[in-house]
Amino acid sequence: MNPPKLTVITIVYNNVQDIERTIRSVIQQTYPDIEYIVVDGGSTDGTVDVIQRHTNRISRWVSEPDGGIYDAMNKGLGMATGDYVLFMNSGDELYDHHTVEQVFAAAPGAAIYYGETEMYDANWESLGLRRHGIPEQFTWRSFRYGMNISHQAIYVRRSITEPYDLRYRLSSDIDWIIRAAKKVQPGEIVNTRRLVAKYLVGGMSKKRHWQSLWERFLIFTKHYGLLPNLFNHVVIAVNLAWYYLKHGKTND
Repeated sequence: MNPPKLTVITIVYNNVQDIERTIRSVIQQTYPDIEYIVVDGGSTDGTVDVIQRHTNRISRWVSEPDGGIYDAMNKGLGMATGDYVLFMNSGDELYDHHTVEQVFAAAPGAAIYYGETEMYDANWESLGLRRHGIPEQFTWRSFRYGMNISHQAIYVRRSITEPYDLRYRLSSDIDWIIRAAKKVQPGEIVNTRRLVAKYLVGGMSKKRHWQSLWERFLIFTKHYGLLPNLFNHVVIAVNLAWYYLKHGKTND
């Protein structure tokens, strides 16, 4: 079998301090067939200059105003031609140079591949793994107690993806993943059992935390039902309180 083509999409806006690190993590991959798309929201801080330095390794890029992060992601999806898509936004990284190669080596022909994420702060110092450990076997029901797979750590077959729902400004990635996972059987989803991404904490979902939580509640209600979602949030609250008692903080 020929190796599948992966489209990696990076969304960025005025993030000159981090964008080059993200670009390098993609273009230095050992995997032979990566289409790299960069969608910039019309940056004015030097981000575009960094992108232009790497145009020989970027398949397609655009710099223009957009309607927010998920509108930008939809632009990237519209340009994608790969068999699979992965979103690696500015500030985040693929875990090491061999990550994509190792993901696809985990099993042939899966609909979705996923792995673990390491968290990093603004000084690029590790905060360890996410509080929500990845499930042994992921299905569309796996998010009912919280998003336990990072957006940067999930590779989705492009044929099962749909545009992001722009009604959700901060949490549409959760809805996007659930909708894709609903289309496949559990056996078509592969746990790579490895670290696949480095995630820079402190994005918009952190800065507008309560709006993000409300959107998540609406998304989970849509997919799981109101009463089950209310019960699941009681479980989430108990688990979170217990985690705080043990650790005093949370990274996600």
